[in-house]
Amino acid sequence: MECPHLTTSVCIVPDAAVFPNGCPSSWCCSVCRSNKSPWVCLTCSSVHCGRYVNGHAKKHYEDAQAPLNCHKRQEKTDKDRMQHTVCMDCSSYSTYCYRCDDFVVNDTKLCLVQKVREHLQNLENSAFTAERHRKRKFLESASLSKKLLKVNGSTTALCATGLRNLGNTCFMNAILQSLSNIQQFCCYFKELPAVELRNGKTAGRRTYHTRSQGDVNVSLVEEFRKTLCALWQGNQTAFSPESLFYVVWKIMPNFRGYQQQDAHEFMRYLLDHLHLELQGEFDGSSHSVLSQANCSRSASNKCCINGASTVVTSVFGGVLQNEVNCLICGTESRKFDPFLDLSLDIPSQFRNKRCKNQENGPTCTLRDCLRSFTDLEELDETELYTCLKCKKKQKSTKKFWIQKLPKVLCLHLKRFHWTAYLRNKVDTYVDFPLRGLDMKSFLLEPENIGPESCLYDLAAVVVHHGSGVGSGHYTAYATHKGRWFHFNDSTVTLTEEETVAKAKAYILFYVERQVPATTEKL
Repeated sequence: MECPHLTTSVCIVPDAAVFPNGCPSSWCCSVCRSNKSPWVCLTCSSVHCGRYVNGHAKKHYEDAQAPLNCHKRQEKTDKDRMQHTVCMDCSSYSTYCYRCDDFVVNDTKLCLVQKVREHLQNLENSAFTAERHRKRKFLESASLSKKLLKVNGSTTALCATGLRNLGNTCFMNAILQSLSNIQQFCCYFKELPAVELRNGKTAGRRTYHTRSQGDVNVSLVEEFRKTLCALWQGNQTAFSPESLFYVVWKIMPNFRGYQQQDAHEFMRYLLDHLHLELQGEFDGSSHSVLSQANCSRSASNKCCINGASTVVTSVFGGVLQNEVNCLICGTESRKFDPFLDLSLDIPSQFRNKRCKNQENGPTCTLRDCLRSFTDLEELDETELYTCLKCKKKQKSTKKFWIQKLPKVLCLHLKRFHWTAYLRNKVDTYVDFPLRGLDMKSFLLEPENIGPESCLYDLAAVVVHHGSGVGSGHYTAYATHKGRWFHFNDSTVTLTEEETVAKAKAYILFYVERQVPATTEKL
């Protein structure tokens, strides 16, 4: 956004000599001495930690606004109150105004903000001396030694990389880690050529984004590609996806800010926008990829999606047949609906069982949820179907069939539901197979499908810990080269299959089992 205080009475330090020496991203808070998330005040050049560390940068601003004592209360002019309102992130060089409570993109008439930014960039570049290189190599070797583990008696490297939490971004981290372990999806993006977004005056400079910038040339596909490339390289314990998160802020307004968000909703928005950008038709709107109209069954049996097919639809795209029968005249209506994932209700008769080993009542299985989704149901009074023969709304039944299975079957368990005032969580344990999920009984024409092509093996699981959608914490389990990992933001640990099987799944990613090629006899 445009900050009015930058062009009026905010004082920006013009003299670069008053700033500390050394790499700005390593500066320490003048109060708690923490070097995490340092911010520099553009009025007095003091350095403080961000609000998600100890919040001393915001406290510095608040202290500057309060009068020293009652006698001086009237002496505090509006110009004085404008001071210490603007600060700069020492890592990304983004500018934040506490009075606007937002990131800002404009500058003073003398371009003092840009001068400060250039000085910090020069400090960062000059900080990479030989001593610093030796220290970095030592830290990297120590980090890699910590990531060595014993597997079958031999020592191997734990090559998995975590994702830093940028402030309640665990919902994003869990989805990114899950998608990074779906090989046919991940490999496509990692093999894309890099896109250079910087040119002209900004060439060679570090790119920075803000959530309130105007029209800027940002690419979700490019930042998604960079993030996937940074994972599984094994040369760092954790990667900060801040550039991707700022692009998300730019093109997905629903996810601006640092509130906890719903991981499933984020996944759908992410896939939709990746699909649209890959088509070359992205216009910043947040409409869904799936077209509910003009969808018909084609001879090639492809998933009918808006526009041209992309890796998103070729990997996650499937087709449902929606069959509605009028109970008055018996008229049958069929409609084919494309999908990227299936949202499954947890049957109410299982909702009292909250863990796998709990004795009371039967255990809910994933097949129970799938059966509930595809079973014949009578539509209630609020969902009456307009019968084409009766020419009016009539009581009717509805049934889903899967007409085409995707390569990667994404199943979302509907754990959150609205009551009169709250969105409560269904904490029921759902038993799910790690291998051999058979989808043949849910197909429209199972006789046309080979037995192996209906089997799916689990690739990743997203888990929500806590009681509500606006709170709690997200983690993910995923399998990589035959081993299961638990991704908890920046922490990645090896885990056992038994631990994965006990998880209360929220989103499940199943990969189609590959049918071995058969050699035809001559």
